[in-house]
Amino acid sequence: MGIRNSKQQNLPNGVWPTMITPFQEDGSVDYTSLRRLVDWYINQGAAGLFAVCQSSEMFFLSKEEKIGIAEATVQYASGRVPVICSGHTSDTLEDQIEEMTALAQTGVDAVVLITNRLAGEDEPDRIFIERLEKLIDTLPQGIKLGFYECPYPYKRLISDEVLEYVVHTGRFSFLKDTCCDSERIRNRLAVMKGSDFKLYNANSATLSESIRYGVNGYSGIMANFHPSLYARLVSKQLQYPGSGDDLQNLLGPLSSVEDAWYPLSAKHHLKVQGIIDTVRTRKPGPECLDENHIRIIEQMHQLISTHYGG
Repeated sequence: MGIRNSKQQNLPNGVWPTMITPFQEDGSVDYTSLRRLVDWYINQGAAGLFAVCQSSEMFFLSKEEKIGIAEATVQYASGRVPVICSGHTSDTLEDQIEEMTALAQTGVDAVVLITNRLAGEDEPDRIFIERLEKLIDTLPQGIKLGFYECPYPYKRLISDEVLEYVVHTGRFSFLKDTCCDSERIRNRLAVMKGSDFKLYNANSATLSESIRYGVNGYSGIMANFHPSLYARLVSKQLQYPGSGDDLQNLLGPLSSVEDAWYPLSAKHHLKVQGIIDTVRTRKPGPECLDENHIRIIEQMHQLISTHYGG
C-alpha cells in the first residue's frame, strides 16, 4: 500500500479503541468479523483505530498476520478514520526494524513503538535513547511514529528525559499513556506543549481530569465495550471542561472489568451483540468466561443500553 506522508494533518482528538483480533474456530484470523468490528468502532464514534496492539494479541500473531490485519483495517476503514498499528514484538533491534518497516508499508497513518522493546527492565534510559535513535534513523522518513507503554512483558514508562528527546525529534504524533498518574500526565503535557505529539490516556478513572489538563483523548481497553460513551465524555470535556461528571462517575467504576480475563471478556461482549462470531483467543488462559463474569458483562451492557443508549 505504501507509506502515508508524515506531513498529513495531525491525528484527531477523541477515542482510539485498542482493537481486538477476531479469530475463527480453527484459530485463523476472521476477516469477516474484523470488517464488522471496524464498522462498529467507527459507528460508535471512534476518532481513529489502534490495530495490532496488545488487545489484538500481537505477541501471539505471526508477522504475516500482523501485516494482514493492519492492511485489512486500513482497507475496511476506507479513509473514514485514521489507522495506526504497533506489532514490533521481536527481541532484537534488527528484527524490530524489519517488522516495523513492513508495517509502515501497510498504509497505516502511524507506527507505534512499544516502550519495553527498546531496553531491558534494568537498562538505563541512555540505552533506550541509543536504540531509539537507530530505529528512527532506519525507519522510512515518511511515516508518523507513536509510543505505547505496553504492560507486557513489563511496563516501561517514558521518563521526562526520554520524552524531551522524543519531542525534539519531531517524528512522534501519538502516545498511549498508561501511567495512571494525573501529576505525571501534567508533567508530560508540559514537555509536549507546542509540538504535534498528542497524549491519549488509557486509564478510565483519570480520564476527565486529564482532559482538563490537555490530554487529547482516550485509548484503552474499555473502548471495546462502550466506545460511544467514551466518545461522548471526551467530546464534552474537550468542548466544555468540567462537564460530563455523570459519565466519568459511571465509566471509572465500570472499567474494573478490564482486569477480568481480557480480551475474552470483550470478545464475549462483542459476540453477544453479533459483531464477531467467536470468543476464540490465543492468549493463554480459559477458553470461556465463567457464569459470574458472563453475568457482570451482560448486566453492564444492559445498564448502559437502558440508561445511556450506548
